[in-house]
Amino acid sequence: MTETPTALIVGAGAGLSASLARKAKAEGLMPLLAARNIDKLKPLLDEVGGAAQICDVSNPTQVTALFDWAEGFGSTPEMVIYNPSARVRGSIEELDPDAVLQAITITAYGGFLVGQAAAKAMLPRGTGSILFTGASASVKGYVNSSVFAMGKFGLRGLAQSMARELAPKGIHVGHFIIDGGIGDSDDPANPNRLHPDHIAESYFHLHNQPRSAWTWEMELRPFVEKF
Repeated sequence: MTETPTALIVGAGAGLSASLARKAKAEGLMPLLAARNIDKLKPLLDEVGGAAQICDVSNPTQVTALFDWAEGFGSTPEMVIYNPSARVRGSIEELDPDAVLQAITITAYGGFLVGQAAAKAMLPRGTGSILFTGASASVKGYVNSSVFAMGKFGLRGLAQSMARELAPKGIHVGHFIIDGGIGDSDDPANPNRLHPDHIAESYFHLHNQPRSAWTWEMELRPFVEKF
């Protein structure tokens, strides 16, 4: 089979992941999309000429199957992007423990499963990028948002540890702190939004960095955002 360079985007949907899929196509990579519901991805797949696979990121068997499927396109993905997260809002005394467990499982444990599978796939080749999508909650815990903070703090710690472990082996691990809401920042009435196309540019900037000047983390925010 002829090798097809690919980018695997996990947790695909509208917004940022769609912009990442379009940017991947522009960079010469076939977008491979993973989500629990792939029916919603048909218009995007028609646009970018990619493929999609159902995957529950909290299920190790499904994550393994996802990477087996991705390898079926002839090569290990050049980059793997982890987008999924789950929010459960509420005061600490009112939170449902089962809902908390599920949210942290998706946000952090799912990131571990996908990151581990990506590392196993890329290490024999000695190249590739593994990128994780973080948030303001990766570094700041907000009122009534302890669950999201726990998940995103955990994901950031995972990315930092993986970056230190895998960089000497040729694998570029990156974490993006998206400090603000994502939307159409070209709308003058909405200057406090990060445009998903512009975020995608930064993901690929990190992916394309020369090895002599790698970074493991970027913070992205609109120019009006306070920090």
